[in-house]
Amino acid sequence: MERLTAILTESKLPVGRTARQIFDWLKLHAEPVFAAIAGGLGVLVDAIHAMLVFPHPLLFTAAAAALALAMRRGAVVAGGVAAGFLFILNQGYWKPTMESLSLVLAAGIVCMALGVPTGIALAHRPRLYRLVRPLLDLMQTLPSFVYLIPAIVFFGIGTVPGLIATVIFVLPAPVRLTRLGIASTPLPLVEAARAFGATPRQLLWKVELPSAWPQIMAGLNQTIMLSLSMVVIAALVGAAGLGVPVVRALNSVNTALGFESGIVIVVVAIILDRLLAAPRKEK
Repeated sequence: MERLTAILTESKLPVGRTARQIFDWLKLHAEPVFAAIAGGLGVLVDAIHAMLVFPHPLLFTAAAAALALAMRRGAVVAGGVAAGFLFILNQGYWKPTMESLSLVLAAGIVCMALGVPTGIALAHRPRLYRLVRPLLDLMQTLPSFVYLIPAIVFFGIGTVPGLIATVIFVLPAPVRLTRLGIASTPLPLVEAARAFGATPRQLLWKVELPSAWPQIMAGLNQTIMLSLSMVVIAALVGAAGLGVPVVRALNSVNTALGFESGIVIVVVAIILDRLLAAPRKEK
């Protein structure tokens, strides 16, 4: 047994060395691709941030409350959204909150743009899904800090590597939920649509997507929540936002700063969750 153990420990598989060689090769030969991705994502985040900071904080708060009311979330939810943003303004975290929201919304756009089509494709190809599922498991279970290493190698320091790490960590959620929604479409609906001569495109747009809409919206909710949970980690690679005061409080053991910034993150999470919740049914 000891001899077998020694053989196993001495014959270490080159997992780390292989990963480093792959990263080095990609950095050498795919630098223009990474530069284009970084430029596009940077423009997206900057555009979202410009739209968020353009209105006065009070006007932004009123607009968010009106949006909640218009989406039939109810007057209580609208009042809670307004109170949440006023609390953030009162605590002096408006600017970092808008920076974090820019990162979260950008990650949501990228994840849904990639996740929904991928989920649809995997729902229509069960064999492909069985092959891809281990990769999705790996993306969800690998510690999120590990994603920062290749993000820094390929994209440097700043908001873009934080966004990339967030997208990799969050992407499996919309993929899985979209696939689940499409695959769970009632078979009688599918058979009826085919009996009436529906093409695959018509079947997707008029039957499968409407049936899967609750799961797709649940995927959007999970995408936003998971993206918000990454703001502190993104701050470690230079991304601005609410993660910066948390990291600063950790480094200086500042209890007051850490508690303030932590509560603000919780308030933002509650606001986003209520806005993305299913609309209240009218009696």
